Amino acid sequence: MGENQHIDILVLPETNLILLASVIEPLRAANRIAGKPLYRWTLHSPDGQPIETTSGIPIPVSGAFRPARQTDPLFVLASYNWRNAATRELKFLLSQTARHRTMIAGIESGSFILAESSLLDGCSATTHWEDFDDFASAYPQVAVLRERFVIDAKRITTGGPLPTLDLMLELVRRAHGYSLALEVSRLFIYEQDRPRDDTRASPAIGNGGKIDPRLQTAVKLMEDTVEVPIPLSRLARKSGVSIRHLQDLFHQTMGVAPHTHYLALRLNAARRKVIETKAGFADIAAETGFNSASAFSRSYRASYAESPSETRRRLKRMQGY
Repeated sequence: MGENQHIDILVLPETNLILLASVIEPLRAANRIAGKPLYRWTLHSPDGQPIETTSGIPIPVSGAFRPARQTDPLFVLASYNWRNAATRELKFLLSQTARHRTMIAGIESGSFILAESSLLDGCSATTHWEDFDDFASAYPQVAVLRERFVIDAKRITTGGPLPTLDLMLELVRRAHGYSLALEVSRLFIYEQDRPRDDTRASPAIGNGGKIDPRLQTAVKLMEDTVEVPIPLSRLARKSGVSIRHLQDLFHQTMGVAPHTHYLALRLNAARRKVIETKAGFADIAAETGFNSASAFSRSYRASYAESPSETRRRLKRMQGY
């Protein structure tokens, strides 16, 4: 999903409110952090009426799901009693629109809807852990994996709200890079064992697993030394592991090398200063560990596809200055 990507979202009755939020909120956050509309979305229901969620809070929609030849990604959200929504008409509409869509995602019980519509035949998929065995038994033509989410070419499935958040972070990372995905994750994911007054976010992007304490130590050291980055050898020594083991921990947990994560932390800190302050770029470079304003500008452009000055000019235009 690239820049200014539009997404169709089909919400079925008795969907959890948090499930919808797990799809939309990371995209909203990505737009806010980027300072431009990377993502747009339109909500649909089977009949065009507001969806009554399990919490009793209705979700307004733009209209009934009546796709033609749209090519935008489609997310199908379902939680409880999905069979009531899996009508012959809906399955026909899904099978027809699948011919044109760049991607279709079954979110939580939405995986059942896709399977019922024969859209997961020959694909790998997952679903909520409570329904895993029933799903595997009902759809032997689907390779069911015990994963939080599964991306198989044009088909995506997830196992619940938090795995869906993991998925959205991964999609943001693939489309817009590690730095933006990291900053979005820091808005939502927090370590359980940090002091109550320490609100810095855990950096895990799209894995949801337990983070090794030694990796946590390394990440905290990175966060505390944004202004003056320390060498990898010292980082590893202070974390109680070898350089090679630290590199392995980063790749296994976050899917990137330590220096990639470190640079992302520094660039995100710098971007906030570019957007939220009037500080000069040389000062921002010094405050985020860059040797010069030119080195900072090169790294900034490589990550955000625009220079710091272009970011400020664009934001001024958006604000009507």
